[in-house]
Amino acid sequence: MSYALARRLARTTQSLTLNLAMRRNEVEPGSTMRVVTGLVLLVFSASLAQGVLIQLEQVTRPSAPVQDYSIPLSSLTSRQQQEVAGVPGVRAHAVTMESWTDPDGSADQPWGSAVVATCDQLAKLVRHSEGCVDGKVMRLSDPNAGTGQGARPGDTVPFRMSEGGRGKTLDITLPHDVIAYSSYDPSAVHGADVLIPPSALPAAASPEGARYVLTSSSDHAEVRKVLDGIAAVAPTTAVEPVGVNVEGLQQIAVLETLLAVGMIMGLVIGTAAFVVSATDRAVERRAQVTAITLIGARARTMRAVQCVQVVLPLSAGLALALVTGKLAEACYLITGGSEIYWDFAGVPVLALAAVGVAGVSAIGTLPLVGRRIDPELIRRD
Repeated sequence: MSYALARRLARTTQSLTLNLAMRRNEVEPGSTMRVVTGLVLLVFSASLAQGVLIQLEQVTRPSAPVQDYSIPLSSLTSRQQQEVAGVPGVRAHAVTMESWTDPDGSADQPWGSAVVATCDQLAKLVRHSEGCVDGKVMRLSDPNAGTGQGARPGDTVPFRMSEGGRGKTLDITLPHDVIAYSSYDPSAVHGADVLIPPSALPAAASPEGARYVLTSSSDHAEVRKVLDGIAAVAPTTAVEPVGVNVEGLQQIAVLETLLAVGMIMGLVIGTAAFVVSATDRAVERRAQVTAITLIGARARTMRAVQCVQVVLPLSAGLALALVTGKLAEACYLITGGSEIYWDFAGVPVLALAAVGVAGVSAIGTLPLVGRRIDPELIRRD
């Protein structure tokens, strides 16, 4: 491709600078490849590595815009509950609990799950809610989730409470008033059947088997910040990030670090290889440069020729690396079963990096054409 591009441009151009540059690349296309290969492969690797990170992210965490955290309520004191709810990044909090089933009772006993929260807290925990009234026990209806076992409006659903070391039962009658809502997937409140306002619970009572639910943004940095904040308040509490593979998040962090180090090392090595190769080519061409200078070529023209010889094939190679890298990334995502096939988020960054590499290369070639004319260099010719 380097040879074909140089030959075609040399035949069609009317510019002396471009003609000289392309004729040289036509004679020795391999020398151009030797200069630009490292930087081109670096851009290709960066594009493909982005697909690897996207695939890992989808495997280890959900794509919902929010992230829920579930904590056993019995492991938190009242003060810790308040402090955990105030951790930076936490948007809302609630309590989820399941109804009590009597072991000796009927198999048809109604069963359901409840969310203890205000209307504002519920709205922040779900994707959409409609018809909520504060201070009232209301039935929840999510068309994408199952309902309780036989629980219908008018049925009484018991919940076990612990108050002062003694157990008691709180009976909740499912009302006819309903809240239509749709939850995220996954979500800690998915499939809940009834909304109970906090004022409906006894002041000193604690629901048995209940979970304290927090929600935040699903951004990686935000999730880590919230988990660190919870650990600072209750270091011995078991936290379950709903739908998240915590080990996978740690692996992503390690891989991102390794890729960043690898890209920096590749950039340093690629730049060093470019400088060595370009300098080597300039030394090899001193006789030709001297001959062309003696017949009247200006130093400015020779610098432009040297610049075009490197920048033009480098730019073509970088453009090809961007395209093939994105195609390779798409193939990797498709064969891996990813939900995202075409990711354009990293294209501007890679394009700017490619432009920056080409610019630095152009500047680096300018000092390689010396001003000193040494006729001894062309005696043999």
